[in-house]
Amino acid sequence: LPIGWWCQTPGIQNRFSIGATANTLMDELTDEQRRSLIELMRDQSAELEALVAGGQESCRPVDLEAPIGRLSRMDAMQQQQMALAGRHVQEQRLQLLRNALNAIEQDTYGICRRCEEPIGFQRLLVRPESPFCLDCQSQSEGKR
Repeated sequence: LPIGWWCQTPGIQNRFSIGATANTLMDELTDEQRRSLIELMRDQSAELEALVAGGQESCRPVDLEAPIGRLSRMDAMQQQQMALAGRHVQEQRLQLLRNALNAIEQDTYGICRRCEEPIGFQRLLVRPESPFCLDCQSQSEGKR
């Protein structure tokens, strides 16, 4: 059964492993794969850090004394809340990337935290911070 993932990370092909099977996705990481994932995570971490730092202006409280109309003020408050929610997501992903980089130092990276099986390279290319294999992640999301 062919398996493929979509990748939203700039600079990485949009689709991986066309024709790959589940068995080939569960192999342990090679040193070259590990190095490429470390580089990818460091790049993504730097990008997220810049986004979080640069987005502070849009997250500031709306000045209620500003001479703007009521609808404009409500729009500004809605935009502020959306910016805060987006920033929260970015901060969460940044923390997951930091956790994954720490797992590399502890030599536990690429191992599912639930079933302790290797997480496939193709999955880690798409979500390098993923602490779970695809099966365990799917089971977790199915329980919600």
